[in-house]
Amino acid sequence: MRKALVGLAALVACAGCGGKASPPAFRGTELSPPAVAPAFTLTDQQGRRVSLAGARGHYAVVTFLYTHCPDVCPVIAGNLNRVLATPVARRAGLRVLAVSVDPTRDTPAAVRRYVREHRLRPAFSYLIGTHAQLAPVWRGFHVATAPGPGGTVSHSAFEILVDPEGKERLIYDAKATPADFVHDLGLLQGDG
Repeated sequence: MRKALVGLAALVACAGCGGKASPPAFRGTELSPPAVAPAFTLTDQQGRRVSLAGARGHYAVVTFLYTHCPDVCPVIAGNLNRVLATPVARRAGLRVLAVSVDPTRDTPAAVRRYVREHRLRPAFSYLIGTHAQLAPVWRGFHVATAPGPGGTVSHSAFEILVDPEGKERLIYDAKATPADFVHDLGLLQGDG
């Protein structure tokens, strides 16, 4: 009996030998092969020009929001803001680039108020522009927008994690939690 248990233990111990390591278990959906994220430059809540290329060397999350959103956008903004407070996000130099889907009402004053009321961190850039400036970004990221009932904007709600080389690595739906991002950033940086 003892020999059988020792043999079984040896077999189990060697079961992984010589095989390929299993791929990381990301919580976001891996984009394979990773493609270079569409380039853009827009204006943030402070009137500064911000580009995705400016995030090179760091991880960035690109998402699409609007200040008058009654439901999903504040949740996404809050979750991403919580991610920015984590040690793994600080090590990654994580930045959030939130692109407006409401060029008419997302004025500089409205965006500054939103950033202040939601206590968004300095690494959170809320990017605005005219319809002509924003539409190419929406198209580049395959974001659909349409007027909704009662002054709302129906739009694609997701987040894309862009790696330090500017490649889209993972996509998350609107239900992604801060823990999902922290987990995946840890894996990408070799912490997990």
